[in-house]
Amino acid sequence: MTSLPPDADPAGPQRRLRSRWLDAQLVQARPRFRVAVACQVLAGWLWVPQAAAIAWGFDAVLFSGGGIDALPRPLALLGAALLLRMLLGWWGQRASADMVETTIEAMRTGLARAAVARGPVWLRGQRSGALVALSTGHVDATAPYYSGYLVARAEVACVPVVLLAAVFAADWIVGLVLLLTAPLAPMFMMLIGMGAETAGRRQLAALARAGAHFTDRLRGLDLIRVYGQGEAELAQVGAATETIRERSLRVLRIAFLSSAVLEFFASVSVALVAVYFGFTYLGMLDLRGTPLSLSTGLFCLLLAPEFYAPMRRLAAHYHDRANALAALAEIEATFGTLPALSHAPSAPEAAGTGVAPEVQVDAVTLRHPGAAAPVLRDVSLLAPASTRLALVGPSGAGKSTLLDALAGWLEPEQGRIALPPGTRIALAGQRPWLFHGSIADNLRLGAPQASPAEIDAAARVAQVMRFVERLPDGLDTVIGERGFGLSGGEARRVALARALLRRPQLLLLDEPTAFLDPQTEADLLAALTAHLDGCTVVVATHSDAVMRWADAVWQIPTQGAPR
Repeated sequence: MTSLPPDADPAGPQRRLRSRWLDAQLVQARPRFRVAVACQVLAGWLWVPQAAAIAWGFDAVLFSGGGIDALPRPLALLGAALLLRMLLGWWGQRASADMVETTIEAMRTGLARAAVARGPVWLRGQRSGALVALSTGHVDATAPYYSGYLVARAEVACVPVVLLAAVFAADWIVGLVLLLTAPLAPMFMMLIGMGAETAGRRQLAALARAGAHFTDRLRGLDLIRVYGQGEAELAQVGAATETIRERSLRVLRIAFLSSAVLEFFASVSVALVAVYFGFTYLGMLDLRGTPLSLSTGLFCLLLAPEFYAPMRRLAAHYHDRANALAALAEIEATFGTLPALSHAPSAPEAAGTGVAPEVQVDAVTLRHPGAAAPVLRDVSLLAPASTRLALVGPSGAGKSTLLDALAGWLEPEQGRIALPPGTRIALAGQRPWLFHGSIADNLRLGAPQASPAEIDAAARVAQVMRFVERLPDGLDTVIGERGFGLSGGEARRVALARALLRRPQLLLLDEPTAFLDPQTEADLLAALTAHLDGCTVVVATHSDAVMRWADAVWQIPTQGAPR
């Protein structure tokens, strides 16, 4: 991964680095990209025989005296050129669409993998709406870069050279006019493109902020209504929408300006060619020294606009490149780096040893990302295999943070956590995330291939069946997002059953009996005792019953206190 300052000027090496990152995402769709480029280039080259056929036909009918009888051969050449260009256009568009679809899908998957690789601790500090905007709107903003800009860039590199050579072969003066006016296109694209990228980044940033704000408010809509802040939040959404509108119009203004500038200079250049031929045919100008045939003039006039057409298309797509770089800058600002997107399938989870592991924490210091001070400093503990260790301490002492580190979600700042390679770990936290769907669907997240009997067994151990049996559809009862429809204790029991379905060798529990009555707590602990044979358990708790259930109790040291 390569890090860039999020707010740095994208010019120079940074812009090239981001462009190379975008180009690298074509790895899976490179063959389709080559097909799309080849079709576009070949269709451009076919303008030479097409223009020659038209000029040949007019000259044969009007000046060579061949009449209608001279048309079949030019018409055959014209028809063949048109048919080939039509087939190449269809084939190229299909290849381009497949290329974009494959690339965008791979990019979304890669961004998801990059987010997962950073772990739940990093995700907790992100706004879910902003992450959704990255994988939807920002990734979609790169699609025209692949389908438009890259193809147009290849076309500019290959087609005008062939057309210029054909024009030089017909009339060197027209060729010289085209050659001298051609550099105007890239010069103005560079000047206008810098402003387009800045405006595009501001637009995408406003879109991400508005999406995150709207998503967050939707989730907290019931709280907003309770506190009577509906009108105030509507005003904020309206202001965010107005900001997006203004910045979108600025991007469009720059895009239209770049296209208008290129159209103007292309029109002027074609007009110069037309004036040259007009004065030459009227006998008012003679720069060639030899007579000029109608077929030569018509051939050059037909090719002159097409000489600038690839440049005009590149100018039209140049703001697509600016938007793609702006989208990439926002992705980079969120991840802190240009994420190295893996396009290979995820490796299967390593098989565990089949036995409960020993957990050793040696002089570990833990700090949350961006925190000023460590949560835990120089902590050491040992949980022998197949034992139950209770972590106790006041709220905020760092019990949950230590569980995150044992789960592999938080890297120690110092020290080490020793676990056997391939240990199968499951964590049931204080605030489990339950998705909209049935209770059984939420349980299957722990083991998608689990049978109904296995789901029922895990639900009974976690005491889920105590409340599920009262529900109309049992385990098939649908709950809302974040467990809407369940109490806090019920949601934790669902999360515990989900963890048990994973058949963990190391089970991490964070306040598993909170909000439970004493009888349910006792039944839960008894069921876990019978079920967790051959499993190491580390549990953070305030419950005296859980402390008695554990084989050992470890007191979280307070900052500055001796351990």
